[in-house]
Amino acid sequence: MKWLEVIKLRSAGKDSAPLDELLMSMTKMAHPGPAVVKVFLHAVLEGDFSVHLYWDSERLEQNGSALGIRLAQALKEFGLIDHSVWIEEEK
Repeated sequence: MKWLEVIKLRSAGKDSAPLDELLMSMTKMAHPGPAVVKVFLHAVLEGDFSVHLYWDSERLEQNGSALGIRLAQALKEFGLIDHSVWIEEEK
């Protein structure tokens, strides 16, 4: 099953160096883990980030993976978090 975790952060404007380091290290993650990790920056709002964890696994984690939950908890230090899980529609 293919599914996606989206962790959105609306940054509170703190020093972004530790945040940038954390987000960029996510893209170099060792397996086992998500098939793909991507970090997006909002096109207009500085300080808004979105981390996408793409999974291809036998089982869906309805509340998010352990990694996603830990990441969302770690990012709370920097601002407001929205963590959601999406299932790829199969046609």
